[in-house]
Amino acid sequence: MYNFDDRPDRVSEKCRKWDLNIIRDKFGDIKEDFVPMWIADMDFKIPTEIESKFIEAVKRGVFGYTYCYDEFYDSVIGWQNDMHKVNVEREWITLTYGTVSTLHYVVQAFCKKGDSIILNTPVYDPFESSAKKQGVNVVCNTLDVINDRYYINFDRLESQIKENKPKLMMFCTPHNPSGRIWSIEEMTKVATICKENNVILVADEVHAEHIHYGEFNSILKLERELLENIILLTSPNKGFNLGGLKTSYSIVINKDIRDTFRKKLKQNSITSPNVFGIIGLITAYDECREWLRNVNEYIKSNYELLENWVNKYEKIKLMKMESSYLAWMDISNLGLSASEFTDRLAVNTGVLIEDGSHFVKDGEKYVRINLGTQKENVIEALNRMDLFVKSL
Repeated sequence: MYNFDDRPDRVSEKCRKWDLNIIRDKFGDIKEDFVPMWIADMDFKIPTEIESKFIEAVKRGVFGYTYCYDEFYDSVIGWQNDMHKVNVEREWITLTYGTVSTLHYVVQAFCKKGDSIILNTPVYDPFESSAKKQGVNVVCNTLDVINDRYYINFDRLESQIKENKPKLMMFCTPHNPSGRIWSIEEMTKVATICKENNVILVADEVHAEHIHYGEFNSILKLERELLENIILLTSPNKGFNLGGLKTSYSIVINKDIRDTFRKKLKQNSITSPNVFGIIGLITAYDECREWLRNVNEYIKSNYELLENWVNKYEKIKLMKMESSYLAWMDISNLGLSASEFTDRLAVNTGVLIEDGSHFVKDGEKYVRINLGTQKENVIEALNRMDLFVKSL
């Protein structure tokens, strides 16, 4: 039913990932037959169910202000219950305009200039920029690498929290850029340390819909006492390729925290949703679970192609992509930094991937590869990378 080998025209779409001018600003004077595997959106068409609902809305011909009607809340509650096995109450849910902007509002709501937040690094770089743009300091807790998998050093985390007294901890689960799925036990330790030290835990679960190895554990599965100190941010945007609609939501159980957060959203005029965003969310959550299952199978098969390619090279290591469509690869034994590798790969071959040094800290040995694309793109990229690595 779903053909993920089909290649939509993303150039006419005016998307950042495929725009030659944007790409040359970032990567230099690269060839026109480039293969973009960098920014984190997918090259697949949205589910036909969502497309049909959008067409219905267009035919109505009016795009006035809307609101979060009952179906929005019902869909979120149903999705979280069915897919993540957690019970969510309507009053806990708040509309937001994309997770990245929401990170800024969270910082505005709970920090003042000169305060600190803490992150596990490497991590998605807007975690850092959301703080620094507002004069808030960033404390980095380096993740340990054991057998090509990330682990949290809880003693170091607690020590840094006690020393720096951050107001917030931003926690990416599953982890971006590596795809690491955290266990209930690990998240319980993080949440306990935060609660005992009066640090609000902000959990980003936007990559929770792409699970390939193991089982995803929502942070909402923790004990109720710990949930009273947690802000959950998520959306259907990564799961269903709806990022351009800027529609997301938070789940906050603690009324005082929720009221403080909502006050800041109101101050920033975060009120009515995007007309298409709310339609997309409802349809994705209610009607597109089969599409998600199929796209995850396709992405996993792309990852297996990359994994087989990496196995040919003793000097390259690959973290298991437990979730997401973003692979995290250690290229340090090739004698190049991540920035040198990505720059030379782009100019010499046209394969565009992310430099790991962009992920706040501790990613300088790694590159991130977007596998949410057609299989022919993955195969072409690997063939070009093959020639490049052999030339080093």
